[in-house]
Amino acid sequence: MSIEVLSAAWAELKRYINVVDRIEAAETFINVMVDNDITPDDIRDEFKGDTDIKKALVSYLGEEDDVEIEEDEDYEDFEDNDE
Repeated sequence: MSIEVLSAAWAELKRYINVVDRIEAAETFINVMVDNDITPDDIRDEFKGDTDIKKALVSYLGEEDDVEIEEDEDYEDFEDNDE
C-alpha cells in the first residue's frame, strides 16, 4: 500500500479519535507503517503537516534530533507536560 493512501486514511480516521488518544493511535499507526517497510524518513516527508504523527515519530525514534518539528503552540504544550 502506498504511503499516500495511508496518509489519506489517517487524515480521515483521526477525526474519529479523541484528541487525548491521538498520540497513542499515531504511535500504533507508525509501528504498522514501519512493519510494512515504510521508512521513518518517508513518514516524516509525507506527514510533515501532521503534529500527532510528528510527535509519535519522535517517540518512535527516541531522539528529537532525528526529527525536525516545527515549533508551534501544540508542541510547546506537549513539552510542558513531559516535565
